[in-house]
Amino acid sequence: MKSDLLLAARMALRDFRAGELRVLGLALVLAVAALTSVSFFTDRVARSVTKEANQLLGGDLLVVGDRPLPAALSVEAQTRGLRSVNTWTFTSMASTADGAQLVGVKAVSDGYPLRGRVRTAPALNAPDTDIRAIPAPGTVWLDERATAALGVRSGDTVNLGALRLTVAAVLTFESDRGANFFAIVPRLMMNAADLPASGLMQEGSRIMYRLHLAGDDAAVRSYAAWVKPQLARGQKVESVEEAQPEVRGALDRAQKFLRLAAMLAVVFAAVAVGLAARRYMQRHLDGCAVMRCLGATQARLTRLFLIEFLLLGALACAIGCVAGYLTQFGVEALLAGLWAAPLPPPGPLPVVYGFAVGMVLILGFVWPQLLKLRRVSTLRVLRRDWDDADVVSWGAYAFGLACLSALIVLMAGDAVLGAVVVGGFIVACALYAAVAWGALALVARMRGGTAGGWRYGLASLTRRRVASTVQIAALGLGLTAVLLLVIARGDLLDAWRGRLPVDAPNRFILNIQPDQRDAVRALFAEAGLPAPELLPMSRARLSAINGRAVSPDDYTDARARRLVEREFNLSWSDHLQVGNRLSGGQWDAALPSFSVEAGLAKTLGVRAGDRLRFEIAGRQVESVVGSLRELEWDSMNVNFFVVATPGVLEDFPASYITSFHLPADKAGFTNTLVARFPNLTAVDVDAMVRQFRALMDQLATAVSVVFGFALLAGVVVLLAAIEATHDERRFELAVLRTLGARDRQLRAALLAEFAVLGGLAGTLAAVGAVALTTALARQAFQLPYVPSALLPAAGLAFSVVAVVAAGLLGLRGALRSPALASLRAG
Repeated sequence: MKSDLLLAARMALRDFRAGELRVLGLALVLAVAALTSVSFFTDRVARSVTKEANQLLGGDLLVVGDRPLPAALSVEAQTRGLRSVNTWTFTSMASTADGAQLVGVKAVSDGYPLRGRVRTAPALNAPDTDIRAIPAPGTVWLDERATAALGVRSGDTVNLGALRLTVAAVLTFESDRGANFFAIVPRLMMNAADLPASGLMQEGSRIMYRLHLAGDDAAVRSYAAWVKPQLARGQKVESVEEAQPEVRGALDRAQKFLRLAAMLAVVFAAVAVGLAARRYMQRHLDGCAVMRCLGATQARLTRLFLIEFLLLGALACAIGCVAGYLTQFGVEALLAGLWAAPLPPPGPLPVVYGFAVGMVLILGFVWPQLLKLRRVSTLRVLRRDWDDADVVSWGAYAFGLACLSALIVLMAGDAVLGAVVVGGFIVACALYAAVAWGALALVARMRGGTAGGWRYGLASLTRRRVASTVQIAALGLGLTAVLLLVIARGDLLDAWRGRLPVDAPNRFILNIQPDQRDAVRALFAEAGLPAPELLPMSRARLSAINGRAVSPDDYTDARARRLVEREFNLSWSDHLQVGNRLSGGQWDAALPSFSVEAGLAKTLGVRAGDRLRFEIAGRQVESVVGSLRELEWDSMNVNFFVVATPGVLEDFPASYITSFHLPADKAGFTNTLVARFPNLTAVDVDAMVRQFRALMDQLATAVSVVFGFALLAGVVVLLAAIEATHDERRFELAVLRTLGARDRQLRAALLAEFAVLGGLAGTLAAVGAVALTTALARQAFQLPYVPSALLPAAGLAFSVVAVVAAGLLGLRGALRSPALASLRAG
C-alpha cells in the first residue's frame, strides 16, 4: 500500500506538471472556495445570533404589540420575580431651525436595557463608553447619522413633536437594534416620561409597544407559557430562540443569495471537472494498457488512480478552504451593518463541508472515468480501437448527477431553492445539447457548399458530433453565466431605475389631523406648490369574511397569515386613485362597498360579492366587496389595500396622508411644514431610496464577491470545453500535414472550426441570457424590460473571440511540432 501511495503521488506530480490536472484542480479549488466562504460566514452569523440572542432582545423574553400592552402583563411579571422595562418605537420628524430629519424614535423606561449594553460618546468621533442609564427627562441621544444630518452638538436643542429637547450625547451602540426599516433610519433615543407631552401618540400613529423581561430561566419559561394565551391579535412573544426575527430574516435572505452564488460555482465546477476527467481518461488509455501488459491488475490500476485523484482533491480542498476563509472576511466587511456586535470566529464545520464538496465532485465526476480506465484491454497496445472506450456511461453520469443534486440541496438549506437550481441545470443542459445537436446537423448539410479551410473546419466539427455537442453545450452554459453576471444584471438595474418618471412623488406627509387639512393646503398654496390630495386613513384589523371570523390559523400560506395578523390602513374615496385599475367587479361611488387590491384578494381567497368585517378602534364595520383593483405599487403614489366608497368609514377616527413631488429648489418646504405642524411626519422618499439602495448595493457587492467564484468557474468551463478535443485535433492536424496540407490551410480550418463552435455557443448563451433576464424582469420584478441589443451582440462577439483565441493558442504547439512527433504521441 505504501508503494502504491508513493507511485500515485509521483503520478499526480507528473500529470500536474504536464498540465493534465490544472483545469480539474482549479475547478475544485473554485467550488470549495465558493462554498466555504459562504459556510464560514453563515456559521459565524449563526454563532453570533445564538451567543448574543438575549442582547438582541434586550432581555430574556420580549412581548411585542402594535397596540398598547395591558398593564396586567407587567404586574404578572413582577409577581413571578421578573424584571421588566418598556420601550416604544416609531418614526417621526426631528427638526432644528436649519432642517429636519426622519428618525426612528425609541422611548425607553428606567432599567433599559435588561440585557446587552448601550454606548454613548460626548461628541461625534469622540471615544465612546458603556453607560448604565437612559436619557434624562428633557434630553435625547442621537446616533451619528442623526447628529450629522441635523448638524447639532451636545447642548443644542431639537424639536420632536410638541417637545423641545436637549441633545445630551451621541448614541454609538445599542445591542437590541434590529435590521428592519426602523433600524436603518437615524436613531433618536428619549426618556419614556417625555412621550405623552410630545403629542405624537395620536390616532393612526404606528407605534410598536415592547415589554422586555429578564430573570431566572424557569420563571421566564413559566411566564412565556402564561402570557401567550393572554395576547390579542397583533401581539406576540419573542424568545431567545426567536431573537430578532427581522435580523434573521435579513440575514437569511442575504445567505440565500450567497448560497445561490456558491451553488452556481459548484455546478459549473462539476461541468469543468467532468470535461477535464474525460480528457484525462482518453490520454491515459495507452499507459493503462501498457501497465496491464506489465502485470498491473485492474484493482491496482483503480487504486493508483483513485489515490492520485484523492491526493489532488485533498490539496485542492485545502487551498479552497483557505481561499474561502479569507474571502468571508470581505463578505463580513461588506455586510457589517446587519448586526450589532462583532462576529465570533467560525467553527470547523465549514472545512468539513469544503472537503465534502471536493470529494463529491471527485467521486461523482472523476470516478466514472476511472471505471473506464480499469477496463482497458491489453490489446490496446496493438490496437487502439478499444471497445466502449468513449461510449457515454449513462449509469455513471447518473450517479454523478445524483451526487451533485444531493450536494446542491444540502448546500441550499432549502429544498425548493435546491430543486430549482438542479432542475434548471438539467433542463439547460438538455436544451442546450438538443439545440447544439440540431445546429450541427444543419452545419453538416451546409458543408458541401463551402471550400478550403471552411470545408475542413466544418467537417471536423460534424465528424465529432457527440464531442462537439458536449463542447457547445458546456461553452453555452459558461457563457450564459458570464453574460448574466456581467451585462444582464446592469440592464435590470437600469430598467428599475428608469421605471419612475422624473416628477414622481418624492415626499410623503403622514399623521395629518382632520382639523389641519385646510391649513396644510393653504401652506402648499403659499409655497407655490399644487394642492395635495389628502387621503383619509384608518387603522383596522380584518375580523371576518362572509360572517366567519378569521385568524392566522385559517391559512397555511405564510403571507396570508401575516396579512391576517397585521393591521390594515383603510381609506375611502368617491373615485379611483391614480395608478389603480379595476380587475373585477364594478366601482360604484353611490353604493357603499369595499374595493380590495387584487393580490390581497387572491391571497386571502376573497372575491367580488363577499362581505368583509373590520375592527376599527374597538368598533366593527362590515360591507360588501364591490370591486377588485390592480395597483402600481412602485408609482410612489399613496396606495391602499382596501378602499371604501362613501358611506362606510366616514364616522370612524382617521388621520390623513398625501404624497407629492417637491422640486429641488423648494427643498426647504419640508422644514417649514414640520415647523408649522410638529405632529406631522414627512418622509423624504429620495433619502429613503438612497438608504435602501445603499443597503441593497452593500448586499449586491457582497454577493458579487461570491458570484466571482461562479464567474471564474464559468471561465474554467470554457477552458475545459476547448481542451476536451485538443488531442484529437492535434492528431488530425498531423495527418493532414502528412497528406500535404500547409500551415495556412490548417490555420484556416481551425479558425473556421473554432469560429463556428464559438458562434453556436455564443448564440445559445445570448438567447439563454436574454430569456432568463426577461423572465426575471417580467415575472419576478414586474419590470417592462426590453433586452439591450448589447447583450446578444456582446455574447456572440465575446464567444467567437474567446473560443478562437483559446483554441489557436492551445494548438500553437501542435502546429509547430513535426507531424511525425504528433503521430507517435497519438
